[in-house]
Formats: sequence, structure tokens, C-alpha cells
Amino acid sequence: MPAAADFTTIDAVRNFNRFYTNFLGVLNKAYLDSPYTLTDVRVLFEVGFRGGVAASALTRELHLDPAYLSRIVKRFREDGLIETTLDPNDARSQIIKVTDKGQAQFEEFVRRSRAQIAGYFEKLAPGEPERVVAAMQTIQETLGPDRTEAPPAIIRNHRPGDIGWIVQSQARFYTEEFGWDDRFEGLVAEVAGKFLSNFNPQKDRCWIAERGGLNVGSAMITNGGDGIAKLRLLYVDKTARGLGLGKMLVDECIRFSRDAGYKTLSLWTNDILDTARAIYIKTGFRLVAEERHRMFGPELNGQTWELDL
Repeated sequence: MPAAADFTTIDAVRNFNRFYTNFLGVLNKAYLDSPYTLTDVRVLFEVGFRGGVAASALTRELHLDPAYLSRIVKRFREDGLIETTLDPNDARSQIIKVTDKGQAQFEEFVRRSRAQIAGYFEKLAPGEPERVVAAMQTIQETLGPDRTEAPPAIIRNHRPGDIGWIVQSQARFYTEEFGWDDRFEGLVAEVAGKFLSNFNPQKDRCWIAERGGLNVGSAMITNGGDGIAKLRLLYVDKTARGLGLGKMLVDECIRFSRDAGYKTLSLWTNDILDTARAIYIKTGFRLVAEERHRMFGPELNGQTWELDL
């Protein structure tokens, strides 16, 4: 039997499922102000999108009972929305295609569905539609059958909103993972704010690692003066560990610092961050100073590392 904490998580999923089925109108007999149910419309969507599909493929991919699909197909045929022919690859199945009337109905359903979603999003504050979509992508990528085939990550320059994400994601991670207090979030916010206030594209740079449209990592170079570049706020989300993104971000920092004319690349970290320290060692950094501190609550061993460029 699951532990009590697991029941809490499971019940949260069940509660979301009840909300979302009501939100979509799954239980409604009429979907999108039509005489058809959501399942009916989903079948027409699949046929319309594909331009034709085998009935056997629909029963398999939509997890439909063959007899239930047969009744839907019969109704659509009677309404003039589809036409069927024998499946040359399976004598027990048939190929389903939309008629001109069916194509028009399919396009109307697409229009109504988009208008319905747009109506929901228009009621939200700026940035909230993107949060909803990101959450949906997370569910799909985490629970989907092809989760092992997630899209590769890309490294790009920062865009508006990314710096806020850096503060939020790092504060949340280090609080949950290591028990650091609010002073760490204050430090990250201070570094991020100074980066934006003093940004010089010839000397400063911020990179975002993005995967499937979601931010999963970051790193930053700021001008430390006297020919010294500072590597700040290196981070890789737990969902993207093991992909080599940390090394890729550090390599970008080194390359940019050299091209920008810096002589030394310096960074400050804590020795409990083993994965990051391994990257620094591998890329040629050397430890130049250490000190014990309680800047974020627990006692830590801070370290300064440098790389001659």
C-alpha cells in the first residue's frame, strides 16, 4: 500500500483530473456547441488532421472500443462527414476520410476550439498563459510514452523574463535541496539586478539552456574589473541533469571571456556543490582560496576558483 504522503500526491492528481475534465467539458453531451461529444470530435480531429486513417489505428491510439468507434463512424457517415473504404492492409478494418462537408466541419471545430482557449487566456494576467502551457508541457514530457525522446537542449542568450526565472528557480532549488535561507535568494536577486543595470554586451553575457521550450539551466558572465571576468549563477535544473548542460554552459562562459579580452575567469562556489566543482576542475580552474561562512544559514565552505585565459 502507498504511504500516506503518496495518497496526498495521488489525491492531488485525482482532484486535478476532476477539474480538467470539467474544464474541457468531457462529460458534456454536446462539445463546442455541436451535437457531438468530445470523443466524437476527437475522432473527427484525427481523421481531418491526417487526411485519412485506418479504423484499427484509431481504436489502438485513442484506446477506443472497436464497437464504440464503429457507432461513431456510422453516425458521421450518415451525417455526410466521412466516407470509408476497405483497408488494403487489414480486411477487418477500413480507411476513414473526411468529405468536403466533413473537412468544413473539422475546420470549424478547430476555429471554435482555438476561440475557446483564447477566451480563457484573455482573462489571465500577462505571463500566466505561458505558465499554463509550460505546466502542460511538463506533464506531457514527464508522463508521456516518449519521455525518453525529449527534444535536445539548446543554449541561447537571455531574453526578457529569463533573469526573473533565474532568481526564482535557484532560490527554490537551493532552499529545498540544501536548506539555504532567504539571504541566498537576496544574493541571487542582487547579482541578477546588477547584471541588468550594468549590462554591456561586449563584456557581459547570460546564457539560458532551454529544452522543449522550457528553461532548464543558466550561466552568467559579468565584468569584475582589472581584466577579470566573473562566472555567476551556474545552474542546471534537476529535470535536465546528466545531459552535459553544465559543461556546455561553462564552455560558453570560457569562450566568451576569451573573446571579450578578459585575462582571468573567476568564480565563487561552495564545496558541497560536487557536480559543479567537477566541471570546474575538468575545464582547468584552480582553487585559490577557501573560507567558512554562514551567509545562507548552514555552515558552508566557500571557495574561489580561477582560470587563466
